[in-house]
Formats: sequence, structure tokens, C-alpha cells
Amino acid sequence: MLPVEHDDPTNAKILAVSEDKIEGFVREPFDEIARRSGVDVDVVMARIAAMLRAGTIRRVRQTLLASSLADGALVAWKVPEGKIDNAFDWMFQRDPFSGHVVLRSTDTVTAGSDYKLWTTLKVPHGFSLQRHCELLAEKVGAATFRLMPAKGIFTLGVGHVRRKTIEPGSKANEPAKMIAVQIVDLSEREWEVLLALKRELAPEEIRPTAWAARANEAGVSLDEFYRVAEELNARKIIGRFSTFLEHVKPSQGGVRVTRFNALFHWAVPTGREIEAGGEVGRHHILTHCYWREAGPEFKNVNIMAVAHGTDKERLLEHKAAIDRHLQSSGITVSYTNVFWGGRSEIKPSEISPQIYRDWLSEMNSRAA
Repeated sequence: MLPVEHDDPTNAKILAVSEDKIEGFVREPFDEIARRSGVDVDVVMARIAAMLRAGTIRRVRQTLLASSLADGALVAWKVPEGKIDNAFDWMFQRDPFSGHVVLRSTDTVTAGSDYKLWTTLKVPHGFSLQRHCELLAEKVGAATFRLMPAKGIFTLGVGHVRRKTIEPGSKANEPAKMIAVQIVDLSEREWEVLLALKRELAPEEIRPTAWAARANEAGVSLDEFYRVAEELNARKIIGRFSTFLEHVKPSQGGVRVTRFNALFHWAVPTGREIEAGGEVGRHHILTHCYWREAGPEFKNVNIMAVAHGTDKERLLEHKAAIDRHLQSSGITVSYTNVFWGGRSEIKPSEISPQIYRDWLSEMNSRAA
């Protein structure tokens, strides 16, 4: 029986690459993981498949820069205490457009601490984020919500295994570059290839020429599939090929990848968001960093970042190092806070316009 824990030495070498180092579209992703990790490709495929079957890896998939394909936002929900668990379940189980669903809390009562339910949301272009949230609020009994679309992306990755040994203050030599949120239009053929490409791989699909079956699913030749995927990659629509670890729940053997999920907030002066986001986003511990406008409910926070770890105090040390760096960079922070993740579920947000139309029709028919 193959080892399936993330901290097995061979698995750790594979995961240090496969979590978030395979940028863009790659024709033979497992060959590339093998090349970069120094582990034989047959071992790479066998280990990833075994970890996926065991639940150590929760999904293997080609990610997209979905902000180009759908309107997205982080949403904070104020839900009455007696309804919050049902609201959590409804959004995770019945809304395919809500991705991350997390209950968050703060160490003290502060601005926005009564917004305990947080979700990520994507709605295909042409549909309304506001109306979608109004519909959800009606379904779950939310009192109110705050929509926070990304105005810029500075960091987006996972890499929990390689982040375990990062020291507070460790950062890139240069500030992170902001990726602007831009809208792109796709042809019907491009959508067919993209939808086949993005669906997660089953264990039996972890094999050489992994995309052949997906090309057949999309109704195109493998060469045509490669051509379209590489064109989409050139247009900055493709994200990474990634193995996503189960980082919330313990593995079958009781081993946790992370224990704490921290959402850091900073309010920086208007006009300095890009500079501040670049300085925050260069820190290696962060898996996500965005420019989002949180509004007066959250004391006008505009830079947000996420970090994971097994030790809460260590995460606070990382946060303190980022705070000191902002201060040394001459960036004034008028307010900062940490929202800690508790119960959470994660799934990829659906982005297909046709699936959205079908879902909306179903919701409206039930309401009739």
C-alpha cells in the first residue's frame, strides 16, 4: 500500500511542486511535475492517484483565472444566529456558484465581526451579483450582505506543503504585480474545451496524455484541444494545474495540513492600494492577496490576504512582519484586523452561462 499522507518524504517532494507550481496549460502535467520534483513520473502518477483516493488530495484540476470569465466577489453575510448553520449548508449544497463557504470570527468584537458567514461567489457575465445575493438572502434568511468584488489580484496560489517552513517576513525581492480584473468573451468552441478542461480529474484519469479523454468529451481532436487550450492560456484565462490538498479536515490517518485559516484586513490610504497590495502580496506565506473595497462596515478595509498554518501565534507573527514592512515602506494603515476561519467547505465555483440559466430557472420556479 502506497503512503498517502502529505508529509511522507516522496509525497512532500511531489506536492511542493504539484500544489501551485505548474503555471498555465501543460500538455503533459505529470511529466512536468516529475521533472521539477525529481520523482519518476510513474511514481508521481501513482502517488497522486493514491492520495486522491484517500482524500489527502481533495481534487486535481486545471484552474482558471475565472475573474476573466465571470463576475466575482467575496461576500460577507450577516445571518441571525439560529439560521447560520442552515445558511452555510444551503450555500454549499445548493448554490454551485458559491465556492468557498466559511464561518469566520474575530478575537474581539470589532467592525464587521457580526458578519460571520463568508463566501466566494462567481456569476457569469451578463447576470447580476447583487441580484444573486438578494436571492440567496431570501433563501437563507440573511439580514444583509456586503459584496466585495476584486479590483486587483496580487497573489493567488496554494502551496501549503512548501509554506510550512516559511519564516515570518520572508518575501520576494520585488513587490507583487497586480493582475487587473478584465472581461473576456469566448466562442462556443472555446467554452466546450474550457468546460471539459476545468473539470477535476478522477484517479483513473491520472495517466499519460491525460487530456485525450477531455478532447473527446469536447468533441474535438486532441491537437485541436491543445490548440484552443494554449490560445486560452495566452489570453491569461488559464490558471494552474493543481493538486488541492484537503487542508481543513484531518486525513484518514488524523494528520492535518493546516489548522488555522486567517483572513487579514488592512485599510490603506485611497490611491495607494496598488502599492500596498504589492508590498503585502510579495510575502511568501500568503495564498491570496486582493484589493477589495469592504466599505464602512469594515472600517473601509481595502487590502485583504489569506494565510494558513498549524499554529495561530505563528500566523500572527507573519501578520506582524507584514505590518512592520508596510510601516517601513511608508504606507499608513488606519485599521487592521484578522478574521479566523472555522467551519468551511470548498468547491470550484461554476461559471457556465447555460448552467446559470438552468439554476436560475429552477430557483424561480420553486419560488413561484
